[in-house]
Amino acid sequence: MRIAQVAPLTEAVPPKLYGGTERVVHWLTEELVALGHEVTLFASGDSHTSAKLDAAWPKALRLDGSVRDPNALHMVMLERVRQKCDDEEFDFLHFHLDYYPFSLFYRQPTPFLTTLHGRLDLPEHQPVFSTFPKIPVISISNAQRRPVPQANWVRTIHHGLPEDLLTPQQVKPSYLAVLGRIAPEKGVDRAIRIATRCGIPLKIAAKVDRADQEYYDELISPLIKANPLVEFIGEISDREKPDFLSGAIGLLVPIDWPEPFGLVMIEAMACGTPVLAYNRGSVPEIIDPGLTGFVVEDETSAVAVVDRLAALDRAAIRKQFESRFTARRMALDYLAAYRGLMEEAEPRIKLVSSAE
Repeated sequence: MRIAQVAPLTEAVPPKLYGGTERVVHWLTEELVALGHEVTLFASGDSHTSAKLDAAWPKALRLDGSVRDPNALHMVMLERVRQKCDDEEFDFLHFHLDYYPFSLFYRQPTPFLTTLHGRLDLPEHQPVFSTFPKIPVISISNAQRRPVPQANWVRTIHHGLPEDLLTPQQVKPSYLAVLGRIAPEKGVDRAIRIATRCGIPLKIAAKVDRADQEYYDELISPLIKANPLVEFIGEISDREKPDFLSGAIGLLVPIDWPEPFGLVMIEAMACGTPVLAYNRGSVPEIIDPGLTGFVVEDETSAVAVVDRLAALDRAAIRKQFESRFTARRMALDYLAAYRGLMEEAEPRIKLVSSAE
């Protein structure tokens, strides 16, 4: 199958550090190539891939200070994809750009779908999916779908990561962990309070976006500096994650937003580390209570179960990851979705061809 994967230009594929969507696109692309498909990846020029790279811009936009309007470059990339469709270069198009492709690609015959990677509960999302009720879309959790039931949901496909990317390390767990990004909705302040109430050290490996710098400076930094139990490590790479996560008694995910998926949860599971997360968004779909972690409602209930994390079987957690959240499973799910949409499109394509 000739497949186009169309990624955001914000980060390289894969990203150097943080960047959930671009990492998922990379893992999916590599698996599709390994399965024998001909894949073209539309992404920034500093991306690394086994597929054919079509670079719409030489550098990831987050790292390119000269770019002030990222929308302009994404529009150029979409037009490049469309022009290649005119030349019939692809059997299927897979977009990772939210609703940006909807209008343009609904008007051309190559079958396509869009994976929606973000939250969908904002009021402005309603008219988008009411205007484009037939555009095929993939959800990354069932919870993500709830605000827009009018969308044309093809199926839910949970993220997966390469089976051997993150593996359990032989270290003694001795602290609680936070991984990812520091932002109000991620609940790092709540994680600090949970660890403090339990008297357990907390290590925070997370990035601070420019948009969240004030929040970090005014709220989180003082909490860290005033608490000898808390250590701020900063942003870490995939190479550093196995040791960081394996050394954790548990990963704290006390979020306060409708999390569409939450890659950090399956990263922890890959290392055999249990997850303690608030019951928001996708969390109940990802965590198997009593097996891979616990789902709680608030700070008090989190504190009450922290001491149960160490009793969970870390080998069983890793096994559950291998069963549910590998990149190969994700790729096979997507291929099934591609084939289903291609079969649906066949009569329409033949009709257009005969009319011409």
